[in-house]
Amino acid sequence: MTSQYGKKAQQAVAQALHEEKRGQLKSGKDGKTVTSRKQAVAIGLSKAREAGAKVPAKRADTGH
Repeated sequence: MTSQYGKKAQQAVAQALHEEKRGQLKSGKDGKTVTSRKQAVAIGLSKAREAGAKVPAKRADTGH
Protein backbone atom coordinates (compact mmCIF):
# COMPACT_ATOMS: atom_id res chain seq x y z
CA MET A 1 0.00 0.00 0.00
CA THR A 2 1.39 3.42 -0.98
CA SER A 3 1.06 6.58 1.05
CA GLN A 4 -1.53 9.12 0.05
CA TYR A 5 0.89 12.08 0.23
CA GLY A 6 4.45 12.25 -1.05
CA LYS A 7 7.45 13.46 0.98
CA LYS A 8 7.45 16.88 -0.70
CA ALA A 9 3.78 17.35 0.19
CA GLN A 10 4.48 16.41 3.81
CA GLN A 11 7.35 18.90 3.93
CA ALA A 12 5.20 21.67 2.43
CA VAL A 13 2.50 21.11 5.06
CA ALA A 14 5.10 21.01 7.85
CA GLN A 15 6.59 24.28 6.60
CA ALA A 16 3.16 25.94 6.42
CA LEU A 17 2.32 24.80 9.97
CA HIS A 18 5.68 26.10 11.19
CA GLU A 19 5.02 29.52 9.60
CA GLU A 20 1.47 29.60 11.00
CA LYS A 21 2.76 28.87 14.49
CA ARG A 22 5.19 31.79 14.21
CA GLY A 23 2.51 34.12 12.77
CA GLN A 24 4.30 34.42 9.43
CA LEU A 25 1.87 32.54 7.16
CA LYS A 26 -0.28 34.79 4.98
CA SER A 27 -3.39 33.87 3.01
CA GLY A 28 -4.01 34.53 -0.68
CA LYS A 29 -4.78 37.89 -2.24
CA ASP A 30 -5.64 39.88 0.89
CA GLY A 31 -2.47 38.75 2.71
CA LYS A 32 -4.12 38.33 6.11
CA THR A 33 -2.26 36.32 8.73
CA VAL A 34 -3.48 32.73 8.98
CA THR A 35 -4.59 31.67 12.48
CA SER A 36 -6.23 28.32 11.75
CA ARG A 37 -4.26 25.07 11.63
CA LYS A 38 -6.76 23.69 9.10
CA GLN A 39 -6.17 26.65 6.83
CA ALA A 40 -2.39 26.25 7.20
CA VAL A 41 -2.63 22.60 6.13
CA ALA A 42 -4.78 23.59 3.13
CA ILE A 43 -2.23 26.22 2.08
CA GLY A 44 0.62 23.71 2.43
CA LEU A 45 -1.22 21.16 0.28
CA SER A 46 -2.04 23.82 -2.29
CA LYS A 47 1.63 24.85 -2.55
CA ALA A 48 2.65 21.20 -2.85
CA ARG A 49 0.09 20.69 -5.63
CA GLU A 50 1.49 23.69 -7.52
CA ALA A 51 5.00 22.26 -7.16
CA GLY A 52 3.85 18.96 -8.66
CA ALA A 53 4.13 16.87 -5.50
CA LYS A 54 2.09 13.71 -4.97
CA VAL A 55 -1.15 15.06 -3.49
CA PRO A 56 -4.70 13.77 -4.06
CA ALA A 57 -7.08 16.04 -5.99
CA LYS A 58 -9.08 18.63 -4.06
CA ARG A 59 -12.34 17.42 -2.57
CA ALA A 60 -15.52 18.59 -4.25
CA ASP A 61 -17.37 21.27 -2.27
CA THR A 62 -20.45 19.67 -0.75
CA GLY A 63 -21.96 22.97 0.41
CA HIS A 64 -21.97 22.10 4.12
